[in-house]
Parts: sequence; C-alpha cells; structure tokens
Amino acid sequence: MDTVWKPLLGIGIGLLVVWLALIVALLVAGRRYERPGLREMLRLLPDLLRLLKRLTADSTLPRGVRVWLVLLFGYLAIPIDLIPDFIPVIGYADDAIIVALALRMVARRAGPDALRRHWPGTPTGLDAVLRIVGVRARTDADLPPELR
Repeated sequence: MDTVWKPLLGIGIGLLVVWLALIVALLVAGRRYERPGLREMLRLLPDLLRLLKRLTADSTLPRGVRVWLVLLFGYLAIPIDLIPDFIPVIGYADDAIIVALALRMVARRAGPDALRRHWPGTPTGLDAVLRIVGVRARTDADLPPELR
C-alpha cells in the first residue's frame, strides 16, 4: 500500500508546485505590461471575440496560428481554468493573459497587419490591443505622406 501512496503524493506535490509557479508567472507577466483598466477591457471584449473568430476563419493565415486559436477557444469554453475563478484578481486574469499571449503569437507569426485587417472595433481599441500584445501602434508619422 505504501508503494501506491508515495508516487501519488509525489505527483500531487509536483502539480501543486507547477500550479504555484504558474500563479507567480502570471502575476509577473501581468505587472510587466501597462494594462488598460477593467472598464476598458470590458468594452474590448466583444471586439476581441470577433477578432479571434475572424482570425480563426482566415485561410490566409498559417495553419499553426489557426490551430492555436482553435485551442484557445477550446480553453476559454471549458469551465476548468488553470487558476480557479474564485481566487480574487488572478482568477480571471489568467484568461486575459492567455488571450493576450495568443494574440501576441498571432502578431508575431502572421504579422500585426492581420490584427489590423480583422479588427472590428474602433482605432482606439485596436491601439489598446496592440499595446497589450506588445506591438507598437501605428501613428500618422508611420504612414506615407500621400496617406496622411
């Protein structure tokens, strides 16, 4: 009986350590970026969902990007989270950070123009999303003179 409990206890402790490391990583990642407030993020939520849907349906994007986006939708759809939602602040932050990391991956692999091309919201909202994913927002100075 002792031989059964020791491995199970070791696995349980290992999972607890990985879970705690993930919480610390999410806290550090969350502090690294200047984030918009909760109200601004709630306004962006419908546009972000439409953006993710449009990116997933775009056959011009690399297949790997679309697969990751489908996996992201799957993660967001299941009720089990990496960090339970009843934990204050970081319970919901893990979903936001995972979406930001997925969009960052899309911006790096498919280019920020893919985000711009499929963005359904306002230019201000797009600038906020580009800041969140670590892409410099385009300014008028970046445009050719004939487009200013």
